[in-house]
Order: sequence, then C-alpha cells, then structure tokens
Amino acid sequence: MDQPSGLMDSALGFEVKVHTSSGPKCGTFNSLWLKLIGSDGETPPVYVNEHLVPGSTCQVLVRSSSTLGRLLIIRLCLEIRPSFPNQAWHCAWVEVRRLTGEGKTEAPSEVQTFLCDRWLRPEDGTIELRSDKLCLLMDETEEMLRQERFKYLQNQQELIRWQKFVDGAPHCVTLSLPELGPNLTYTHTSSANNLHYFKGFESQMEPWRSFADLDAVFAQSAHKNSVAKFVQAHWKDDWYFGYQCLNGSNPLLLRQTRLLPPNLSVTSEMLHPFLPEGSSLEQELLKGAVYLLDYEILDGIPTNVVNGKQTYISAPLCLLHLNQQGQLLPIAIQLQQKPGPQNPVFLPSDGDYVWLLAKIWVRSADFQCHQLASHFLRTHMMAELFCGATLRHLPHLHPLHQLLMPHVRTSLQINLQARASMLAAGGVFDKAIGSGLETLPVLLSRATERLSYRSLCVPDDLKDRGVDKLPQSYYAQDAQRVWEALRRFVVGWVELYYGGDDDILQDCELQNWITDINTHGLAQGSGFPQTFHTRAEVAQFVTMMVFSCSALHAAVNFSQLDFSLWMPNCPPAMMRPPPQVKGLVTEDDIMFFLPDVNSTCRVLASLTLLSQPALDFVPLCHYREVVFRQGAHRRLVEEVQADLKAISDDIADRNSQLDLPYPYLCPGRIENSVSI
Repeated sequence: MDQPSGLMDSALGFEVKVHTSSGPKCGTFNSLWLKLIGSDGETPPVYVNEHLVPGSTCQVLVRSSSTLGRLLIIRLCLEIRPSFPNQAWHCAWVEVRRLTGEGKTEAPSEVQTFLCDRWLRPEDGTIELRSDKLCLLMDETEEMLRQERFKYLQNQQELIRWQKFVDGAPHCVTLSLPELGPNLTYTHTSSANNLHYFKGFESQMEPWRSFADLDAVFAQSAHKNSVAKFVQAHWKDDWYFGYQCLNGSNPLLLRQTRLLPPNLSVTSEMLHPFLPEGSSLEQELLKGAVYLLDYEILDGIPTNVVNGKQTYISAPLCLLHLNQQGQLLPIAIQLQQKPGPQNPVFLPSDGDYVWLLAKIWVRSADFQCHQLASHFLRTHMMAELFCGATLRHLPHLHPLHQLLMPHVRTSLQINLQARASMLAAGGVFDKAIGSGLETLPVLLSRATERLSYRSLCVPDDLKDRGVDKLPQSYYAQDAQRVWEALRRFVVGWVELYYGGDDDILQDCELQNWITDINTHGLAQGSGFPQTFHTRAEVAQFVTMMVFSCSALHAAVNFSQLDFSLWMPNCPPAMMRPPPQVKGLVTEDDIMFFLPDVNSTCRVLASLTLLSQPALDFVPLCHYREVVFRQGAHRRLVEEVQADLKAISDDIADRNSQLDLPYPYLCPGRIENSVSI
C-alpha cells in the first residue's frame, strides 16, 4: 500500500487501538496497515507505526475527509518489512472510538470492538474484521455486510473443496498441510516417549517363541501402566472378556438381542450348561440377558500380507450372557458368518486353549473394527467433515462457527498427517496390521454405510443397544453424563441466537451447512437430518458433533494402548486361518497364530504415540478464544465447566473403589478436539 498524503486538521477522526494477543509467538516484525470502512465511505489506508509485540496495544489516529456513516468493517493488511523476518501475527481485537470535532473521544458507549482472534500473514492479503457481535445472516442490517458475508463464503468454497479419500466414505478436504495456514495448524507436544526399545525389534520377522518372551517385552514397556498389567493378569478370564465389551477401547459394538441371528448355529441344549439352573436360552433371551457381538462387517474382506506372509481376519458372532452377578460372560463363538460343518461353534467347555483361541479371534476382529470404524471413521473422518463444512458455509460471525471451531479445527492437520503416514504405503497399516491398504477402503465404505445418526447420539445408541442401564457399563454411565452436560451448554448457546424454530428455517447458512455434510459424508437412509426445522434438532446435532470430536475420541483413542500392550488381548493380525474343526490346541499352537515380533512392536510403538496426551492439550469446554470470555457466552462456559467438574469428581470417587478404574471419560482428561 502507498502511504496516504497528509489530511486536513478539520477532518473527522477515529482513535484506533490494535491489540496483539499475549502468546509468546503472537507478535511480528511485519508492518500493519488498516482502513476503516463505513456505510457511507472509507478512510485511506493508515500505517501503524509501532512494533506489534505480544500482549501490546498500539494506538493510531485515523482521519477521514468525509463522513463514514456507520462504521462497519476494519480492513487489515500485513506487509513484509525489508531486512526483518516474516512472521505471522496474532491479532486479538481492534477497538475504535469516534472523535468529536475538538479531537476528544465521545462517551465510552461509542467504542466499537472488532474481534479478530486469529493469525494474519502478508501472503493472506487483506483481512476484514466485523463487529464482535455474533449474528445470523437475517440479523444483518446493512446490505454491505450481507454482501461481504456472501463473498467471504464464496471465497471459502473455492479455497476449501472436497475430495474422496476412499469411495463410499466421508470426503476429506483438498488442502495440503502448507495450505492450512496458521489458523488451522497446531503444535502437538507430548511427553518424551522412548520408542527405541520397540525399534530394536524391527529386524525380527519371526513369530514369538513363547508367552515368556512376550512377558519379557511387556515387562519393559508396561512397567508404569497399571491397566495393562491388569489386562495381562486377567485377559484369559471370561468375565474380563465381557468387561472389555463394555469398557474397553471399543465399547460401541455390544448389543442386547432377544432373537438369535439365523446364521448362528446354536441350540438351547448346546448352551444350557452355561445358563442359570432352571432357565433356558429362550427365557434368558426374553429377560434381555443375552448380548451379541457381530462382526459381519468383516465378512469376506481382503487381508494384508505382513513380512511376506498372508494374514487372516475372521467375522465372528459371539454370544454373551449377563449372569446374576452382573457379569457378561461369553457362551458361544462362531468364527465365520456362514454356518456349516467347517465353521464350528466354540463353547467354554471345549478346553482352555481351544476356547482361548476362539476368544483371541474375536479380539483380533475387534481390533480391526476399532481402529478403522469406531476410531478413524467416527471421530477423525467425521471431525474433518464437520470442520470442512463449517469453514465453507458458516462465516466467522455465525454463532455456530465460533462454538464449533475449537472442537474441529485440529482435525484437518492430524488427518492429513495420518493419510500421509499411518494409512499410506510403508505405514503401520501397510506393514503390520491385518486390515491393510486393500482392506481400508472396503471396511471404511461398509462402516459408513452402516453408520446411523442414532448410533452417534449417545442416549439413543446406548438405549438401542441395551447397555444403558448395565451396572458395570462405566463407559455408558460416563458418556451419558458428559453428553447431557454438553447438551445443556449447546441448548443455551443455540437459544441465545435463535428466538424460535422459525429462525432455524430462515437461516440459509445453517441449511447449506447441513446439506454439505450430508452430500459429502453420509449414506442415504442413515437418519441424519437433511434440513433443520427446530432449535432442538440443531442442538442435538451440534451436541453429537462436539461429543464425537472430544469425548468419543478420548474413549476410543486414549484407552487403546492400555488394552493392547499385552498383545494377545488385541492381536493386530492373525497369521494362520481360523480353525475349521475343534481339535487339540496347545499354548505353543497359539503363538503361531499371533503377529510376528517386529509387527507387534511396530503397532505398539504407534499406539504409544497415539495414546500420549499432549502437554498443551485443551480440556473439554475450556476455550482460549476471546469470544468465550464475554457476556452470556462466559456464563454458559462457567456453567458447563461446573457440570463437568462435578462429573470428574464423581468419576474419581467411583474409580477409587474399583480394582480397574475407568478414567477415559473423566472430563479433565478429555481433549477439546481430535488432535492426535
């Protein structure tokens, strides 16, 4: 920009204060120009002749030779200063006071605040700031502001486009990592992990020789992990197998059943020894005491080759019974979907190692579903879908943009990194896991097809699966309380800006947003709202988004190392085909089914990184953004934080009385967004 020529003393004036955020890297050596734009005119660009250091306030006088009318927009532009480093600048906000004819400021009520709260760079061109009052499009009183809003979204939709990751799964954004810019990237710092121990086994492509060898590696890697030690001590126990279905790293599959699947070859006589005396299978089904794990999604799926060896994935059906002590015990396992003489039903009476091997097959199938369906699809991919649609259709001043971005912003970077590493050629899925790169598109497509809106809404999901009232279902208990706290928070936020259901129908930005989400992410008939009609519908959907990107991710991600460090509990691959007959099985036989030494350690190294909380993580419903520290927003935040603190205290009290605590949904341990 060219510096403007001198202005007459009689010109109208404005006192402008530019606030730089206080973070240690928020300042810049670059030069700043600003321009005020009103309903009747605009000022020439003015140079801010002060250093923009962290936490500083720079004041500048802006004059105009003619009236601006109502002040609507502040336009900012950074320029690289020769011989100085080019650094991004984080602007907190800008204040403007209109001066009287004598050069004095008017009453404090005339101060206008223009919220920024983001990074600016010279390469971004001009940035336009609006008043800090969040508003819907229908509440815009100036046509200029409506047009600016429309142009902004047009630019966003040209910049942020959708592309397929795999057919049939939610789309991802086309941006590359450098294109995200500072407002969509972050630095994830975590405690140092000594992974050299695992890397020392990279050349060992042979099977584990014995459980004693596994014990030796486990002792080194799990010496500080009390949950993993508990897993190792109890992984063979039937009650613990059932416990993991409720409270393990994948508590989303277990389902109550009152009607046996027709392809499960069990009879009442076969299961009679494992049911209460005097009862029958029919009676237990009627009581609601029978539960099912069905891995039908894995049927016929392509499998990986690891260390030059074919791996195998089964598609088990596992029947469990809720006994009178409140324990879920497995009572029948069929390893493949199609019944027949080469697909026997395994029972607890079949012998210790025969039964143990059948349970291992189920746990390996669960590992595949957990990693790609429960974890990657339901949290990572959905978060990116929500983030992309928000950036494309909800401008900064839309109240839902401000509410949602802290919960979805980090998803773009972590997903780009995952697609370039873990899910790419040479990554851990390619080199170590049964569901490899050929499996990935098939499984993600099937999982998306089966994904329903109700399954992502916690109260509906838990009720539909019949696990909402089980006394030992700690995931269900905690998830329901966290969901309800988030729902009250979101309802309050929605009601601040939507006076009634008619306002929902009139918000075209909101309707375009949900259309974009449906178009680029979800299967037809999945039950997701196609349009919004009521405030309650919007609040439900936004609560689902926030929960999926925070609490659900905490439950399925930060738990996985605890349950997988003892590898036989969650084998990432199986190296021999499922048994087709019941025969003698020894401990040595089981070792040949388990993954090789190097692939085991490669997976454990990855899970160690994924399960490590960041040192700089933001807890659930704690916000660094300025908008959450103001007025009614602040009151809502204080209320939800108090609710979450009460939940944390109750969970801590409960866990202190348990041999195996369930800490993963303690709100203080839930990160605000998907960032690892």
